[in-house]
Amino acid sequence: MKTTRLLIATLTMLLTAQVMAGSAEDERELRLAADVGDVETVTQLLDKGVSPDSANKFGKNALMIAVENNNFETVVILLNRGANVNARTVAGCSALTFAAENGHPALTAMLLERGANLHDRTRAGWDALMIAARYGITDMVEQLLFKGADPKASDKHGHNAVMMAAEKGHAETVAMLAKHHADLNSRDKNGSTALILAADQGHVETIKTLLSHKADINKQDNDGATALIWAVGQDELESVKLLLQSGADVNLADHDGVTPLMEAARTGSEEIVKLLLQHNADKTNKDNEGHTAADIAVKKKHNTVSGLLK
Repeated sequence: MKTTRLLIATLTMLLTAQVMAGSAEDERELRLAADVGDVETVTQLLDKGVSPDSANKFGKNALMIAVENNNFETVVILLNRGANVNARTVAGCSALTFAAENGHPALTAMLLERGANLHDRTRAGWDALMIAARYGITDMVEQLLFKGADPKASDKHGHNAVMMAAEKGHAETVAMLAKHHADLNSRDKNGSTALILAADQGHVETIKTLLSHKADINKQDNDGATALIWAVGQDELESVKLLLQSGADVNLADHDGVTPLMEAARTGSEEIVKLLLQHNADKTNKDNEGHTAADIAVKKKHNTVSGLLK
């Protein structure tokens, strides 16, 4: 009798394992069908009882996969069959953030109509608006703003949507955010503004856009560096020209007393040194250690630059 009970228990366990394995395989097949937009297979598997919210080890489910691949009809079926529009992956991504990242405005609209949370964040602290702005998807940025997305929201580094757009050089997206009252002078955890981030990357058109919307040209980061100092330090000649023509303070130093001219002397950029001098950069200024721009050029062995600074 004891042996019989043990045999029955073993058979039960084997059968259960087979059912579970079959279920797991069906769930995987659902995700694969959603990936390629195989509506017929998706429908059959849902009719069979496969959960629309079954996810892989990263928490990515069929709805997210269908959204990512712009499989509109599949998304409709999954939502109609009860898929959780606000399910999250291990990294905190949702169907809406996948739509934003991949530039699918029609799906974004549908997800929002079905109750997608505009303000959900990924583990990095990004919401759908930040993601769309980072990728320069201007029409989606406008759509999300119209639906109530918050342009002031920021990630764990203090970067908001306009900073992300500016750093990547998406001038049109920056203009859209400015039109919807994004704070162009907000600062991240390093004190950088959108203008400083754009200047650091040499995005001339974005700098123009920010300045046309009244971004503070002389705003300083936590180290006291301005957009001009950052542009000089990265040897971004066209950005330096634009900032100087737009009224940047040529002699405003950072907290170490380093001026744009000293920064140019450090990098050895002859063209930028000449340009700064033409805009009345003061050669006699000294940093906190008592060094002039000429001293720095000599130390760095930039002989031509040191000659310009005598």
